[in-house]
Amino acid sequence: MLLRSFLFAVLAFAALTFGAQAQDAPPQPAVLIADQVYITRDRTLVAQGNVEAFQGTTQIRASAIRYNQDTGALILEGPIVITDGDDSVILADAGELNNRLRSGLLLSARLILNQQLQLAAQQINQVDGRYSQLYKASVTSCRICQDGRPPLWQIRARRIVHDKVEQQLYFDEAQFRILNVPVLYIPHLRLPDPKLKRATGFLAPSIRTTSQLGTGLKLPYFIKLGDHRDLTITPYLSSATRTIELRYRQAFKRGYITFDGALTRDDQRPGKLRGYLIGSGAFDLERDYKLTFSVQATSDRSYFSEYGYFGGDRLSSDITLSRTQHDEYIRASVYNFESLRDGDINDNLPTIVLDGEYEKRLFPQTWGGELRLSLRAHSHRRNSDRDTDGPDADLIVDGRDVARLHGQAEWLRRFTYTSGIVADLRMGASFNIFDITQDQTFPQNHSEVVPHAAVSLRYPMVRHFGSGVTQMLEPVAQLAWTGGNRLNVPNDESTRVEFDEGNLLSLSRFPRPDRRERKTVAAIGVNWTRFDPTGWNANVSVGQVLRGEADTAFSASSGLTGTTSSFLIAGQVKMPGGFSILGRSLIDENMDFAKAELRGTWDFRNGWISGSYIWLDADPAEDRVDAVSEIFLHGNYQINNQWTARADWRFNVADDRAATAGASLKYDNECVTVDLSVWRSYSSSTSVEPTTNIGFNVGLRGFAASTGTERYLRSCRK
Repeated sequence: MLLRSFLFAVLAFAALTFGAQAQDAPPQPAVLIADQVYITRDRTLVAQGNVEAFQGTTQIRASAIRYNQDTGALILEGPIVITDGDDSVILADAGELNNRLRSGLLLSARLILNQQLQLAAQQINQVDGRYSQLYKASVTSCRICQDGRPPLWQIRARRIVHDKVEQQLYFDEAQFRILNVPVLYIPHLRLPDPKLKRATGFLAPSIRTTSQLGTGLKLPYFIKLGDHRDLTITPYLSSATRTIELRYRQAFKRGYITFDGALTRDDQRPGKLRGYLIGSGAFDLERDYKLTFSVQATSDRSYFSEYGYFGGDRLSSDITLSRTQHDEYIRASVYNFESLRDGDINDNLPTIVLDGEYEKRLFPQTWGGELRLSLRAHSHRRNSDRDTDGPDADLIVDGRDVARLHGQAEWLRRFTYTSGIVADLRMGASFNIFDITQDQTFPQNHSEVVPHAAVSLRYPMVRHFGSGVTQMLEPVAQLAWTGGNRLNVPNDESTRVEFDEGNLLSLSRFPRPDRRERKTVAAIGVNWTRFDPTGWNANVSVGQVLRGEADTAFSASSGLTGTTSSFLIAGQVKMPGGFSILGRSLIDENMDFAKAELRGTWDFRNGWISGSYIWLDADPAEDRVDAVSEIFLHGNYQINNQWTARADWRFNVADDRAATAGASLKYDNECVTVDLSVWRSYSSSTSVEPTTNIGFNVGLRGFAASTGTERYLRSCRK
């Protein structure tokens, strides 16, 4: 009976230390192990020598434990180690429990939470199995060496209270120290313990310096509105701005929404309220339907470039309902666009767009192959009411609105012959209906029915080598025909044509159905692929399009003008050691480049480097008066286990000047994260004034749930 009471007292101490078990939970068996167990004359049960007590995930180790049944006193002799799974560990020199077994005292103790946060104190009082009161305590998540060096940071306090139920830490007369130097005094402070994932309170502050807004401080405050939603309010104050940043998130059973925004009063536009809103959401509806939306809005064109909230030069808001199944696809979307470029007039641009599509696949047993039915509807509207071209002389009627309906029925079938030739046959017909308003230069209504047919041939040839290398050479050819003549309708949708290996064997290389290639068009090409188990993989594609009559609808830089297109050359090489290169270009008969792109990446042990080069010839038809030639470099290098450096650089070769440049240095270890970044924009489509941004962020680890990212402990040097 005495031994049973002794076990109950030992494990009750563990329960009050880590939080009592649920009352309705079945009791778990307890185990006591010691070198020696005996009872003294005053009815004190003593366990000595390597004492260990287990129950569930709780374990107590001590040099000796004494229990008196008459007084109910439980005395533990150190060194004492009390663990509860991987979440909490208590180290102490001595401990004592009162006769109620609900409160206790630990001397010269350390409490380690979630293997991150260390709390050291002269004594720890346990109260009602819920609170731990630490007196003359210090807190840190940094590794403490035995050579006497102080941790990188610590918080010292007269008293710290740990609430196990609320998972909070309360500090009285707290002092924040860096390398044992006091830098901040806080009379009262509350912080979450490492096991708490979400809690109301302040987040890590950051410092931001820009050439336009000066030096400012951001102090985010996180508000937990429930288990599935939260709000973050971030005051941003500097000598030139007074901004409130907001972020709202909510998770639903079948979806989520998130919104980011800000309200600003600054010296850039005195007396005016500025701001932005960016949001998105997605929901899973009944019958496999999905609803998604996005919102992007701002008060003025230069707001994003000055504050760095968004890097694009066009805002896009939309709501989309879609469903994707094995043989059917449905989508309906509403878009709203807004340009941030200084030279654009939004009233003259198609800002409101309705777009939908339906596609159905059938597999007829009689004919074989696949029958594909599709219907696409599109409409775009300009806010301007002008039905003639304005003074900007952009050759586009300022108020023109267009609605279009496109339908198509097509039969596709593949034939594979014993000789190895693969033939793809497709034939069908489509119709188009156009309604054009507010444009004096075009009739309002247009319609057509267009038949089409195409046959493609492939002859894949595979060769295997004894070393495991495999090569494949595949000549390809296509002969396509599309009937009828092109309608006299404006080109509002297919203004940018990309000729690449993906559409070499296409009926039409225009991106949208408002434009289609007509008459007889042929395409020829060859694909070569090499696969090597050692890592030397490569593929190259070469192709050209031939037609009986030149198509004047293609722009000069598309590579598709004339009866013979430019040569398309595309390739990719992957090499051992993390090297990869991808390139694509269009070369005409005079060996001049219309478009060229080159991308490369090198992944090595301590980082990676990537770069790209792009060349676009001048083409007024694509609103490109001057040629575009740019180099972009981006890299990341891990100096050691704690230090990481990043840099990026974009250079405009055509203008012989840098466009953007940035660099950052990050220090990350077991207890602190420090991030310093510098970024400069020399000019942009929304601002001609160069800007420089400097960011500085410091985060203390240990007062939040683990992010799961890899961290490295600093070593203790002798």
